Amino acid sequence: MSARLTICECFARDGLQHEDQVPDTGTKARLIGLFAAAGFPRIEATSYSHPGQVPAFADASDLLRQMPRRAGVWYKATCPNQRAVDRALADQAAGHGANELSLLVSATESHTARNLRTTRAEQWQRVEQMAALARGRARLVGVISMALGCPFEGEVDPGRVIEDAARFADLGAALLTVGDTVGSASPARVRHLFRRLAAEVPGIVPVAHFHDTRGAGIANCMAALEADCVDFDSAMGGVGGHPRQISYGQGETGNVATEDLVALLDRENLNHGIDLDLMMQASAACEAALGRNLNSRVARAGAFAPMQAETV
Repeated sequence: MSARLTICECFARDGLQHEDQVPDTGTKARLIGLFAAAGFPRIEATSYSHPGQVPAFADASDLLRQMPRRAGVWYKATCPNQRAVDRALADQAAGHGANELSLLVSATESHTARNLRTTRAEQWQRVEQMAALARGRARLVGVISMALGCPFEGEVDPGRVIEDAARFADLGAALLTVGDTVGSASPARVRHLFRRLAAEVPGIVPVAHFHDTRGAGIANCMAALEADCVDFDSAMGGVGGHPRQISYGQGETGNVATEDLVALLDRENLNHGIDLDLMMQASAACEAALGRNLNSRVARAGAFAPMQAETV
């Protein structure tokens, strides 16, 4: 594959939403600067979630004001509702907004009811209004949760995901985050879905966002790659998933570990644009910020080294 792969580093948002003790704003800003310096072309910086519900992002505007910016990097903020879009546009008007905004739907009614407290039809109405406000002001990213399986409804019809993808494309979204929210995907299901997305919704770029709940995250990334997906989400140390107060899901809900994904892509001689040494410095800084070893194998064992010939 000659195309450069794009890795979006999600530690600062999807990663930290799962933490009881969240780094202060200055530390978050420093980490985001390290991610950009390592060569990540997209960085999920924060969320405009209600601070009472997700306190980790009560500092969203302050963070966007403080964090260093690198030319050519997309900094993404999640917008769960219209109030969030209003805040995002206000920050833009003040000169420190995000240049990517993500808008969320779920592929299933049951998850929509529990996570968004509405119906799919009503959530789509909200997303249409949000997209109308933000279109032309930031690059829009559609997000489909439970795209590859739901703890309440089981298997998800790929056709429903295709329909949602097409709706996001019609609303002007450039990217589509395909979320395996509770880590229920398998490589065969991933290949099937991503091949259909490429064939049936060519106007939007799919992003593979897999959780490593059952240890299949990296395998699913490689399956998406086989289906010509070139955009991936991951988080340093494999942290994140869904907020701690969410009751569904079992086991470790974290994201694919960035260090492990990038090291494997590098071993496969794929063009990813990440400086491995600077990535590992960022990895160590993330562990220091959270005060513990995280879930990256590469952080413990190191990146792949040249094999040494055995001597007799």
